[in-house]
Amino acid sequence: MEVATRGLLRSESLHEDDMLELRASCEHCGRSLPPNSTDARICTFECTFCRECVEGVLANVCPNCGGGFEPRPVRPRHLLAKHPARADEVRKVVDLLAFGPLREARRGIAPQDR
Repeated sequence: MEVATRGLLRSESLHEDDMLELRASCEHCGRSLPPNSTDARICTFECTFCRECVEGVLANVCPNCGGGFEPRPVRPRHLLAKHPARADEVRKVVDLLAFGPLREARRGIAPQDR
């Protein structure tokens, strides 16, 4: 696989453990998030949600770790055949009643300060 380094391309072997899974859907609402989606958001543990759930329901607070979210990178199309996105669905609908206190405690704190 070719990897850009300082603007140059070099060959390097990548392992499956070295890359994001690119989960197929939002864990809360189930919305499809294909590998080229610009609406996918992930936390530091790669919990995956759609932009609408992160900005609305979750208030940028991960229900699993309490951290924040960032846009998920898009894997270049030419690498998907060799390094495909995860195909199965990871679905963990958020219990909004149980999550409410965590969300309210952290919603006003910037992710880097949590």
